Amino acid sequence: MKHYADEWIAEWCQENGWTDLTVAGCDSYWAFPPGAVMPEPIPTKAMKLIKAQKGLSGEEKWWAIASVAGTIFAAIVSLVMKCPMPMVGAFAFCAVTVGQLEVED
Repeated sequence: MKHYADEWIAEWCQENGWTDLTVAGCDSYWAFPPGAVMPEPIPTKAMKLIKAQKGLSGEEKWWAIASVAGTIFAAIVSLVMKCPMPMVGAFAFCAVTVGQLEVED
């Protein structure tokens, strides 16, 4: 799951003088700092600040909405069928989604 929009990182690089942004993997961003000859990863402090300012990325929002919608659907199905298994499935899906929403450093 992408925790950062590429536009957010590109905007930060432009504001701070970093050049030639490269996305290496899902949430790994590298660029040339001002005056440097080798690319470096975008600093963790900067990434945390960007996340705090911008909030959830588009993909994170989609997964959160899917979790809520799936839970509502599962609740209705559980009531109609008088069976708790759809809610168990919804719980498992939400647990995995919440785990994926956690940003790793």
